[in-house]
Order: sequence, then C-alpha cells, then structure tokens
Amino acid sequence: MKYYNLKDSKESIDFRTATIKGQGRDKGLFFPENIPCFEEEFIHNLSKYSDEEIAFQCMKDFIGDEIPSAILKKIVEETISFEIPLKKINNDISVLELFHGPTLAFKDIGAGFMSRCLSYFLENQQKKVTVLVATSGDTGGAVAHGFYDLPGIDVVILYPKNRVSPVQEKQLSALGKNIYALEVNGSFDDCQNLVKQAFSSEEVHNKVFLTSANSINIARWLPQQIYYMLALKQWQQIENKAPVICVPSGNFGNICAGILAHLRGLPTEHFIAACNTNDVIPEYLETQNFSPRKTVATLSNAMDVGNPSNFVRILELFNNEFDALKNKISGYSIDDKKTMQTITDVYHKDHYVLDPHSAVAFASLEQYIKENPGKKGFILGTAHPVKFPDAVENAIKTKIEIPQSLEALMKKEKKTVEINSDFEELKRFLLDKN
Repeated sequence: MKYYNLKDSKESIDFRTATIKGQGRDKGLFFPENIPCFEEEFIHNLSKYSDEEIAFQCMKDFIGDEIPSAILKKIVEETISFEIPLKKINNDISVLELFHGPTLAFKDIGAGFMSRCLSYFLENQQKKVTVLVATSGDTGGAVAHGFYDLPGIDVVILYPKNRVSPVQEKQLSALGKNIYALEVNGSFDDCQNLVKQAFSSEEVHNKVFLTSANSINIARWLPQQIYYMLALKQWQQIENKAPVICVPSGNFGNICAGILAHLRGLPTEHFIAACNTNDVIPEYLETQNFSPRKTVATLSNAMDVGNPSNFVRILELFNNEFDALKNKISGYSIDDKKTMQTITDVYHKDHYVLDPHSAVAFASLEQYIKENPGKKGFILGTAHPVKFPDAVENAIKTKIEIPQSLEALMKKEKKTVEINSDFEELKRFLLDKN
C-alpha cells in the first residue's frame, strides 16, 4: 500500500516511510492510495473471529509485507491486550469503554500500535529518533507510556500549561528517562503549530531525526479502526439494526478512523461528531463555512481544538463532496453547563459515571435520538472518569475510587521544561537535547 500527501499527491510513499516521517511536504497528511473493503462474510460473522483476528484483518492490507504477518499479529495482540467492552447505559444508548488500557484513555490503542511499528522499523537505525507530539490531554500520556524506555527513541511532548488535568499532566511528565515534557504558555493549537513548524524547519531536520505521534501519523490514525470493529462484534449480539456512533471529537482522528472503517464495509446508521464549545465542525456542517478559530478552554479539554488537523482526511474520504459528508455525519456542540448536567443526570438515572468527554457524546446522541425517534447507538467512552476528578466528583457529589496504578503515579514528581509559544525556544531545546 502506498500513501500520498494530501497537499502534494506526487509525494507517494510506503507505510514504513509514512510512519517514520509523520507528515509530508508542506505539512501535508498522508492518506492511503486505495481503501481495501472487508469481505461481506467477515463483516456479518464477526462473532466467529477472535478480537486479535479482527484487529489483524483490519490492519494487514494497509501494511502489506512491510511487517511480516507473524510480527504484525504480535503487534496487534499487544495493542489490544486489555478489555474493550460495549456496555448498555439505557435502552437507546450504549458505551464502548476505551479506557481500560495503561493510561486509561482511548489513545492507548493508537499510541501502542504506532510505538511497536516504529520500534520494529527502527531496529537497525543508527541515528536516535525524536518523536515530537502535541497534546491537549490524553495523547501525551499514551505516547509517553507507549515509547517509555525504548532504545534509540526520545519523546518530546508539548502541552498547554494549566489546560490538562492533574492526572493527564502526571502521565506525560512524571516518567523521565527518554520522555521530555514541555509546558507551553499557550493553547493546544499553539502547541500543534510549534510541532508543524519543527517539521518544516530545515535547521531542525539537519540535526534531528524527527517523527510525530499525533493522529496525523498514519500509524496512530489507522489502528483506531480496530475498536469500531470490536464494537460492532458486540453490537451484533444485542441489536439487529446498524448503530448510530457518537464520537467525542477534537482533532477528528478518532471519528475519521470510524468513517474509514464504515467505507470499508462496517455497517453504521450515522456518525455524530460530538464537540464542546469549540464548534468549528458543527458550524461547518450547518453552513459549509470552515472557519478555524482560537480554542476555548472547557471541561472536556482533550477536545479543545480550534483547527482540527484530521478534518482534511474526512473531506478526502468523501471526495470533498459536502452533501455526501452531511448525509453521514451530524455535528453537535455541548457547553460545560450541559456537560455537567449530563454527568449528574446519567449517574442518578442510569447509575453510570461519565467523564466530561463521554458526557458531551452522550448529550449529543441523546439529542440526535430525540430528533430521530427509534434510532439506537453507542458513544465512545474515551477516558476514565478518574482522570477528571474535579468535574466528575462535583457533578455526582461522590468520591471516585482511584486505581492503584494511578495512586503510585500521582505521588511522583513532574519533570517539565516551561517554554513560550515561540518556535525559537522549541528549536533551541531540540537542538540542545540532541
């Protein structure tokens, strides 16, 4: 399989190169040259296959012989080595719990897959690789855990100061060794812009072997299809109609992977992009006007994105046809007040604890079902409520139990370097570190 640059289709490379490079010329994202469809027999009989077999089938055509089958099977097995259950919240809405991995967030899957692929590809690489990543919350911890102590790889994580939760901050800043955390005086979009500038800098590229671990990286984006397949396997056992799938959306890599799985044959009724007050995409779906803007800080901080990088891939999936896109995706914007009310209501009514991101999704799907009676679906539970104790405990008036692994982490000291949202400062750090 070849991958082309969405900003320059003449740049066409293999999976290995796309994984290592992260992004193409002119900050372009890579995209598969063709979309391999699933066989109907496979899609309609998922219960006959193990989760590991489903994950392997999901990924093999995108990688071909660049990773031997036996090694790819091992990579996917390790990537999904924790449970990913679909649980009913009420009669109409279920939740796919994606927070049972090592850092209690859905990004453990993409980051786990990518770190293993990169480690395989760089086994005989002489030069040290620096993984550069911007995070609005959970990416940082998942990437830090995925790459921790891997030989020949350093990780530099940029995150907006005072805009991630205490748990998220400890997960990305307390490990040390080959993990470097940079606290940026600015927003997530500032962090993301700094990363893009680093990739475009000849001076940095001459001295530092850079790659990215954000969902702009093909090896982070593509494996997110796996859990949509595992959700459908479980859905088929409780429902006979295709589901409406509601995805908490920030940088839009997650929902983009779901749409890709749908175009390959995954039966879905509809997709919902559930956003907080950073509503660039819901506005676009209403007006056809794409207007990036500064981010607003919210309780669902991992979705505080004012210019979603992956949306260009969604446009490509629909051949830039607005009507086709609008027929398949609806967008909703949920403010903090409604988010808190949803956490409270669901806890008292359905005895289920949502984190702020999942609450945004629940409120969006609930609204969609009101407007489209008879539909059923599921939300993606993208993070464990314990990662957001202030908001959740305030909403449910009950203390959340902290897992033991997290208790130990919270006692560790954070190790960070503070920088301004000035590329010269990041450049100096990268060059000095090397």
